[in-house]
Amino acid sequence: MTRRAASAAVVLLVAAAGLAGPQASALPGGGVRPAASSVAEGPALSVDTTTGRKAIDPHIYGINFADEALAEELRLPVRRWGGNATTRYNYQQDAYNAGADWYFENLFYNNGTAQLPDGSEADKFVEQNRRTGTDTVLTVPMSGWTTAERNAACGFSIAKYGPQKASDAQWRPDCGNGVKADGTNVTGNDPAETSVPAGPEFTKGWVEYLKRTYGAADSGGVRFYNLDNEPDLWWSTHRDVHPAGTGYDEMRDSTYATAAAIKDADPGARTLGPVGWGFNSLIYSGLDQKTCNEKGGDCWSNPPDRAAHGGQLFAPWYLQQMKAYEESHGRRILDYFDEHIYPQQTGVFGGGVDEATQALRLRSTRQLWDPTYVDESWINQPIQFIPRMRSLADENYPGTKLAITEYNWGALDHINGALAQADVLGIFGREGLDLATLWDPPTSTEPGAFAFRMFRNYDGEGGSFGDTAVRAASADQDKLAVYAAERSGDKALTVIVVNKTTGDLTAPVSMTGTTAPGGAAQVYRYGQDDVTAIRHLADQPLTNGGFTATFPAYSITEYVLPAGSPEAEPPTAPGTPAATAVGSDRATLAWGASTAGSSPVARYEVYSGDTTGAPVATVDAPATSATVTGLSPATAYTFRVVAKDTAGRSSPPSAAVKVTTAAAPAASCTVGYTVGTDWGSGFTATVTITNKGPTVNGWQLGFSFTGNQKVTQGWNGTWSQNASAVTVKDAGWNATLATGGSTAIGFNGAYTGTNPAPRDFTLNGKPCTAPGTAAAAHIAAPVGHAPGADAVRGENPDRRRPR
Repeated sequence: MTRRAASAAVVLLVAAAGLAGPQASALPGGGVRPAASSVAEGPALSVDTTTGRKAIDPHIYGINFADEALAEELRLPVRRWGGNATTRYNYQQDAYNAGADWYFENLFYNNGTAQLPDGSEADKFVEQNRRTGTDTVLTVPMSGWTTAERNAACGFSIAKYGPQKASDAQWRPDCGNGVKADGTNVTGNDPAETSVPAGPEFTKGWVEYLKRTYGAADSGGVRFYNLDNEPDLWWSTHRDVHPAGTGYDEMRDSTYATAAAIKDADPGARTLGPVGWGFNSLIYSGLDQKTCNEKGGDCWSNPPDRAAHGGQLFAPWYLQQMKAYEESHGRRILDYFDEHIYPQQTGVFGGGVDEATQALRLRSTRQLWDPTYVDESWINQPIQFIPRMRSLADENYPGTKLAITEYNWGALDHINGALAQADVLGIFGREGLDLATLWDPPTSTEPGAFAFRMFRNYDGEGGSFGDTAVRAASADQDKLAVYAAERSGDKALTVIVVNKTTGDLTAPVSMTGTTAPGGAAQVYRYGQDDVTAIRHLADQPLTNGGFTATFPAYSITEYVLPAGSPEAEPPTAPGTPAATAVGSDRATLAWGASTAGSSPVARYEVYSGDTTGAPVATVDAPATSATVTGLSPATAYTFRVVAKDTAGRSSPPSAAVKVTTAAAPAASCTVGYTVGTDWGSGFTATVTITNKGPTVNGWQLGFSFTGNQKVTQGWNGTWSQNASAVTVKDAGWNATLATGGSTAIGFNGAYTGTNPAPRDFTLNGKPCTAPGTAAAAHIAAPVGHAPGADAVRGENPDRRRPR
């Protein structure tokens, strides 16, 4: 691989969602692409290399079962052996049971049996990864069962269990789907017909074998182990051996035993769990999902397994149990909090390419991060999947990394799917995900593969997106979504742009913090005009480090700017902060000083949650302590500190510290103010009113902004603003507040400059204790309910025999 010296790559990913107008020109996989309309003014884009800096883990660019040629071309960082068929894979027999994916049949690989386990399909998977320099995620069994033999057995024999609604008529006519003609499930089958018990010792033996064969995890061996696959669905996918739902206690105990066995066999191995199927996996155990699926009604709002565990949602409870194990045993057995996500919007994962589904697919990526996006499916609420996972880990088991080992936005054989995939990869890097593997990879010639090339090999010579994210913003994320990062090896700045609209858009791109204001940028583009190649176009002249460009409809454009000075280094990360004093509405933090890079350290900024919003406190260097005020009483916060130098460069964030504020003193009312997200010119905030006095029948809330903020939209009340003073009247249905009762209202706001918290809260004219800052302590718990009839539980969109 060669790379031009002293050059910087900026990849601009522009995304726009409108899909009106006539269709033209057939695309791979069926469907047509929208025809471009005339050039229109697009939203302004900006990149600031001095702020928002965080490491991008290359493991976010992983794929399940990618073929060797594509893996080598992409320098694929990680490849996963996963899916339902791996739950009962037997490494000693090189055989597996397909579960509900294919009539609960035992299947096996034709690799010969003389030397097993040497030469198994799993071995061949690991060996391919070693040839391409790719880390392995290997799924290990945790259900208590593995496939018994290399035979033609199946879980629900028609001869033994009677007629069933479907059978494998082509291959094994006696193998049914386990559903009787009346629609009820076959019960009472014998698991031993297909499987044998397999506990932690079985997994330990496999890991010991892999370590002997390929070396330890930290010395080139198998690095990652998935703790099975979607165990909260075993009652459906593997009900021939595990008909009961997996409850809270079983998940804890099985994880303790299996993860400990892996660590015993290879201490350097990294484990990922609980590997749930989707959004509901954060809320419910498998036992509650099965129970409420059968009972329906209000079971979903008060499921019995949750009630038996203190009313806690499953994900925070699970993480707390993993933390308790480490505190008791002195070692961490869960390294990554891993959940799958598939878009639940109709037609998106299924590959639909009609106009409406294309538009929906490109909008729906917002569920990964955006608190204002209400999921357009049976979920029907904001998901904020990656920030939500981060909040859960920070609050319940700090230091746990985040993984999404299955996801797929569909239509990877179509330019629309490629745009969505590129958008998703940009979001993964910006939001700080640590590992991700796409399910069901594209072929090397499909558009989806080019989305990966734009991040991993845009020029055919190893040109890649950077490994340190920097701040990038768009005035309209639905039209032009911009992502930026610097490459550490050659100091290259990388930024990606995808136009999701059907029209060409002309937009300015401003740059802050670059050290090469003139010159020209190389330009690479992939789009609907040629879905077979990435084009290297004429250079783009730069003026004051920026430029104005036209982004063609349905395209991904990549710019390569002249490199800045390799001597320009940011400060080092500050030391881990410690809380030296904590009250009900404030906390004083102290930290170790950063080491200056190319310029002296100028100040320190304290952030609540991640570092994408506004700081909650700022102090000038050399001070290394700050007091954060306006916090909510008896609330857990996670703080990080970032150093800024005199040139405006940001350090990496410090390690996080968790602080829980003291209980509030008695008051007649309390108002909590939190900002869920802040994008530099606007924000979304929630105000929670709690009545501490006698019952109130009808209320009016007042408060004052301390900056130039303006309310642009409000809900759950009637909002008005006069200069800095804001008034909110009840909405009628929430007018009554009993003693101790609460109600939440919210609004979108706009501002310039800084976004400090408001003050002077009153309820019906009486002053309130007013905790709250410019950053939320945590993301509010999701509302659980039944999945829709067409809920997407991942993996194959159609049933294919996994031979």
